[in-house]
Amino acid sequence: MRTPENSADLVAAEDVLLFANAAITATGQREFRSGALDQQLSLDFLHTYVRVNYRRVYAACLALDINDHNAARIVLGLLETAGEASAEERRTEGRLIAARLARLPPQRVYRLFGEVRRAGINNRRTRAIMRDWLAARPDLGHDAVKYRSGVKTAARHIHLRCAGEAAEVGAFLFRPGKLPRYKHPLLDAWRRAHYEQGAVAELPFTVAEGFAARHGMKRETFLKRAAPRMTRLERLRTQAAFRRTDVDLTVLPLTRLALYVLALPFEQRAARRTELTGALRTAARRAAGRHAGSWGRVHAVLDDSFSSSGSGQKRRRPLAVALACHYLLEALAAPGAYRGLWTSGRGDALLVRPWGPTPLGMRVLDALEPGPGGAAPDRLVIVSDGWDNAPAGLAGEVLRVWRARLDPGRRTAAVHVNPVYDADGFDVRRLAAGVPTAGIRDAEDLPALVEIARFAEGRTGAAELHAYLDRRVALFLGERDTEKETENGTEKGTMS
Repeated sequence: MRTPENSADLVAAEDVLLFANAAITATGQREFRSGALDQQLSLDFLHTYVRVNYRRVYAACLALDINDHNAARIVLGLLETAGEASAEERRTEGRLIAARLARLPPQRVYRLFGEVRRAGINNRRTRAIMRDWLAARPDLGHDAVKYRSGVKTAARHIHLRCAGEAAEVGAFLFRPGKLPRYKHPLLDAWRRAHYEQGAVAELPFTVAEGFAARHGMKRETFLKRAAPRMTRLERLRTQAAFRRTDVDLTVLPLTRLALYVLALPFEQRAARRTELTGALRTAARRAAGRHAGSWGRVHAVLDDSFSSSGSGQKRRRPLAVALACHYLLEALAAPGAYRGLWTSGRGDALLVRPWGPTPLGMRVLDALEPGPGGAAPDRLVIVSDGWDNAPAGLAGEVLRVWRARLDPGRRTAAVHVNPVYDADGFDVRRLAAGVPTAGIRDAEDLPALVEIARFAEGRTGAAELHAYLDRRVALFLGERDTEKETENGTEKGTMS
């Protein structure tokens, strides 16, 4: 019989896993079956509940592979309620916040600093965190041009002293037009771009676009001039208008590359099959890393039903995750030991599209069939939003009977990864109690999520989960400390 202490531990572990799944998948945006407001209200409740009841775990989630939206929300929540934490907790939280901010995109951090200002959070620790992050920026002048309002808000909130080389940045932000010229090349390019077309191409692409429109520059001419200063993603987004095919797709993250492939018309996908397939496999091998070829025989069920089209805000995101997982699982499996089954029955992964119902149960039956040589798969991976509807509930029943009657010894490790947050259930939708479910946003996180998913099987308690979180926190902060030592010159080696 389960003791009350064990019951409490089990509830705590379930709460933590529920929040981790939400923090990985949910972004507060509209999904296929729920609106943005439902998503936001559901996330608001979860963040408050976990922060109040499990503050240490709430902070430790910054060390997990959660998405940027929820990482920023956790940082804001911790800073806003600093009075509820002990001195030791505040020290640990400060290190976690600094490490996470260093990994967030700068535009996301500046947006967070704006929320900090609007919330009136202006204690000494918050100002120190913001000041340290700004001091670590490689080029504050570049940020002042590209994220002007964000830098201005942060500098005003912490009363940043702009002295020395930063004096120009202060003049640029708070006294524009007072200096006849700037020593910093980007600041001066911004000044000259108001009346000189040649200076437009010297600016960051997002800033240059506004000046190009002001000068009436033709789009194609502007893109040619701006190409050398574009980031990889900016080149990708403008590829169609720029009519380029020389963008190196192999350097893109796997899920981002899958989104790009799915945005192409079928004719282009077919015509560029060799290029696109090669890029996807290269990105998958890079994402698999040391795990490549170590998963043995892998069978996968991949959801390309109509609901995988996502929403207007997350267009084709669930399908892109499934496509990326397809190539990643191929890299993780032993050579020639991977089998991917799409719910639509398609055999050509490169030409998948959101279509039809979700017959997960039938595909799970197919996936559990022995492979060549009569051997059962070592791993079964299901990538789906969990809305099994053809017929409804068949997948859960198949998995229950299979786990209870045919594979009670768990010779085949099964996991369900779900890219869609269910606002009504405060979690990602599950298929069966005997098969762990984990939320997923980027396919690259799949190996780490499989490790987290084992805690959802109920065979481990809160102690094991907390030990896992402590290891992740130690690794997360250890990597950050190593980076700081390298920046300070205390570690030998070549700095990139």
